[in-house]
This record gives sequence, structure tokens and C-alpha cells, in this order.
Amino acid sequence: MTDASPAPRARARVRAPELIGKGGWLNTGGKQLSLADLRGSIVVLDFWTFCCINCLHVLDELRELEERHRDTVVIIGVHSPKFVHEAEHAAVVDAVERYGVHHPVLDDPELATWKQFAVRAWPTLVVIDPEGYVVAQHAGEGHAHAIEKLVEELEAEHSAKGTLRRGDGPYVPPEPEPTVLRFPGKALRLPNGNLLVSDSTRHALVELAADGETVIRRIGSGERGFDDGPAQSARFSEPQGLALRPDGTAVVVADTVNHALREVDLATGAVRTLAGTGRQWWQGAATSGPAREVDLSSPWDVAWFDGRVWIAMAGVHQLWTYDPATGTVSVAAGTTNEGLVDGPAAEAWFAQPSGLAATRDRLWVADSETSALRYVTREGDGYTVGTAVGTGLFDFGHRDGAAQQALLQHPLGVTALPDGSVAVSDTYNHALRRYDPASDEVSTLATDLREPSDAVVVDGDVVVVESARHRLTRLRLPEEAVRVAAAAHRTQRPATEVAPGRLQLDVVFQAPAGQKLDERYGPSTRLLVSSTPAELLASGEGKGTDLTRELVLNPEAGEGVLHVSAMAASCDDDPTNEYPACHVHQQDWGVPVKLTEGGATRLPLVLAGMDADGE
Repeated sequence: MTDASPAPRARARVRAPELIGKGGWLNTGGKQLSLADLRGSIVVLDFWTFCCINCLHVLDELRELEERHRDTVVIIGVHSPKFVHEAEHAAVVDAVERYGVHHPVLDDPELATWKQFAVRAWPTLVVIDPEGYVVAQHAGEGHAHAIEKLVEELEAEHSAKGTLRRGDGPYVPPEPEPTVLRFPGKALRLPNGNLLVSDSTRHALVELAADGETVIRRIGSGERGFDDGPAQSARFSEPQGLALRPDGTAVVVADTVNHALREVDLATGAVRTLAGTGRQWWQGAATSGPAREVDLSSPWDVAWFDGRVWIAMAGVHQLWTYDPATGTVSVAAGTTNEGLVDGPAAEAWFAQPSGLAATRDRLWVADSETSALRYVTREGDGYTVGTAVGTGLFDFGHRDGAAQQALLQHPLGVTALPDGSVAVSDTYNHALRRYDPASDEVSTLATDLREPSDAVVVDGDVVVVESARHRLTRLRLPEEAVRVAAAAHRTQRPATEVAPGRLQLDVVFQAPAGQKLDERYGPSTRLLVSSTPAELLASGEGKGTDLTRELVLNPEAGEGVLHVSAMAASCDDDPTNEYPACHVHQQDWGVPVKLTEGGATRLPLVLAGMDADGE
């Protein structure tokens, strides 16, 4: 009897470089790992940085793969920092616990392994077979299904060859720390004077007495999940933002990893879902409609403004609203493109908005990835977006003074102060900053905080959520600002040297095994290209459906950033299946480029697969 099973697909294989990083290894019990230690296992490298919402999405996508193939697959997180703060080893240790990373992590503060693997984007996944060869690379989100198919192929192939080794991986969990709060996210003062805090890493809310320490009650079981019901059994998943209903009876909760808005009845502690399905929003999905039927994407904060709940939708770089009167949600501002662009709300660009604070005539926004303080104002029948502090995706630091030259570093929170100014939780600078609209100046209120993520005004003082110290800290609002030494930084990421003039942009996408591009309803791919500064691109900007495009770079620009957004939809290739399963793959790249005579004339960006033409 002959074996009728299909032969394994031929695939490109490149010997994987060694894993190196000056920060060393986490979650290994102190052991230093090498590729030789991992031989026999299917290795998935996850290149991530903890500021990046897309990276956090991928961590969640990988959880099921990690569980289902725990005896054959070893996931290795390679932490590759964008911000200066993310290069601090202690900050990486905190992030690994904060986001529930249950696999080994290599701390690579100098991007050594990033460069060895020619990675160009956060997040990027690289698959290494049991013999130590790279067999696939995927940038962005939505690849878990494709990787699982590849893992199943590799398991069969290397079982037959005798090169697959089954057994426990190298993950060693750290000892849990006994603290009342664990990486709290946001705080809110309740009508009774108590403080409600989102205890994000423990998937719960905690009501504390006015002293900020005494626990009154916990809301949520403390287990990750998505269940409504009584306080003791309801479940959240890394909740963040909190907003008190105007009548003081309930609190709206941004249940971030559940991609949902929840509501807590303050009298009973009971939890119900207001908006979201539990599924993450993808390009092409509904952007308005009945709140329980529309997907959301990592809502990070909420605030009441202009009669509705505004939502900092960090996962898609937008602001949405929930209308309690109609029970509907809709996009209010942002295009889903990541960057800093002001103007009419529908045309504005945000970058991971993570904090909101409402005043009578303005909604303040902490736009974390642009290290910016933004705002929304009503203009006639619509809204307009402006910027008070910040310049773009790659400039950040700690500099006070005139707002147009002041710098922040990945702020996560903003708080309206009694005098009309706002306090900014300047998270990666470990500081509380103040912006005064009257003088258009930025100052520092306090330093030596540890990753402050929110603040709330209480009786003339300000209570700061020190997320990485797992506590609330009460500060006097100083009459004079603290003075600190100014610092300015740019993202320490190597620029790609390209030739001025014509540049061939190729987004590489290979549909996973058993799938094909979904052309049933028109083109299944999308490409959007722009640049900073705008004059970098002489031609080639704009939208299209082809994943290749000829760009022309202005020789006088010298350097800049190419912004590339790509999407591809693939479906099961089975003509007998009337309802094939479909999957969306998408990624946004910000590629720093330097125009150099003799530089590259082709820029390949791998969305999924391997670049057959080489780098």
C-alpha cells in the first residue's frame, strides 16, 4: 500500500543568525540561550517593543498557538526598543510581566539581532525550522493562522525526518510579587470620595479608600476573560480607561484586550458589556452601528465629551464615540493611518491615542507614539484636531519651554487641572508635565515617578498612577515647576540607504498553504504610501491595490521616512466550501531612509513569506 499523503512544499531556507542581545535573557531561570539549545524545536521569533500596540496584538494572537503546540514550538520574544526608555533592562522586565509574556525574551537594546535578521518593522515574526533554518517571515498582525499551518507542516516533515524534538521548552516563570495593585493603568475619583483603579495586569478593578491604599472591594475575578455578571465572577482582560457617567451611578471601562467597552454599576458592582464583540477590528469591518455588533480595537481610554463617550482607539489610531442614547458606536476622528496630521477630524492622523481628558470646550488626547499632546474641538457641525506639543513619530525627549519646541516621551495620560491647564503623564520620562494653553508653555511638575500612566485631581492635590511602582502617589500641585536638564532624542533605528530617483517598492506577500487571495468582491490587496517630509516623494504617494509601486525620491530631500501601509486578504482555497474561512494580514511600516548615491534601488517589505529576490 502506497502513502498517498502529499509531499512537503519546497520552501526557501536560510541559516538563522545567532540570537544576541546585551540585555540578556528573561523568563529562562537565568539561563542564556543559543540557537543550538533550541535545535529540534520549531522556533518563532517575535520582534517586538512594548510601546507598540500592534506588538501587543500579536502577543495575544500567539497565545493559542503557544498553548496548542507547547511541546514542539518555542516562541522567543526579541525585544527591540524604539524609545530610549525601552532600552532600559528594568523596563523590559516590567513589560514582560505587565503584558503576560509567558515565553523566553531576549533583551536586545542595541538592535543587534534585529539587524542580523534584517527586520524592518514592529512587530515581525520569523519562523525557524528544527534544523536551524529561517523558513518564513511575517510583518504586522493577522498571521497566527498562517503560522499555525506552517507549524503543522513542519511538525509532519521533521517528525518523518527524525529532526523534531518534543518536550518542555525553556520557559521558566518568574516568582509572583505580593502587591495590592499590579501595573495599574488608570484611576478615577468616585462620588463617594474613593478611588477606582484599573488593576490591568490582574484583569480587575480595585476600589480604594481616599487614602489610595486601603482596599474597599475588587470588581472582577482576576482571571483573564470576557464575562458579564456579579463583581466577583465578571472577567476583564487588561482593562485600562475609566469614565464616570454624568449621573454618577456607573463607570464605563475600556476593556482593552477584550476590544470592548464595559460598564460597572457602582451600587452593586455588576458588570455588563456596552460595546464591542470581543473580536479585534480589521480593515473593511464596520465603522459604525449597534454598539454590541461592531468590532473595536484596543480601546485604551474613555471620557465623556459633548454628550457622548469618546474612545481612544489605540489599536487603529483613531477616536471613536459611543452614544448612550442610541446604543451605537462610530468613528469620530482619524483615518487609521499612523502619524501626526492635524485638521478636520475625518482627515487627521493619530498614533496610538492612549489618554483622554475633557474640559468644557476641548477634548485633550495623549497621543503616545508621536509623543504628543493633541486636542479635539467642535467647529460648527464637525470637529477639528490640533496639536499643542509634539512633532511626529520619531522625535521625543524631555524639554520644557515654548510648546513648539518642547518634547515628551510616549505619554499615556492627560488630566485637566483646575486652572485650565493640563497635566500630562509623561510615561517614559517618569515625569508629570504641565501644558498651559494661556502661555503656550510646557513645564515639569514632578520627576522620579515610575512610568506614570494617569493622574486624578483630589482636593487640590494630584494623585498619580505610578504604574511600574504598582501604587498611587499623591503630590502637591507646585506653584513653581521643577526644572530638569533638557534632552532630545530620535528613534535609534538604522536608516536604509537608498538611491535618489527611482525606487522600486515591493511588498512581499505569499498566501499561506491552502489559501489564495480573496478576489470575490474585488481586489484583495491594498497599498498606501506617503512620506515625512512630504517633499521626500516626488511621485508614488497615495492609495492603490497593487503591492508593488515605483516611487521617485526627491534628491534634494536628503533623508526622511517612508510610510507604507499594506493589507492582503486570503481565504481557504477549497472550491467545495461555500463559506471559506478568510484572514486579513496587515502592517504599517515607517521606514527611515537616507538618500545616498549608490544606495539601493529596490525596497522589499515582507508582509508574509520570504523575499525571493533577496534583500
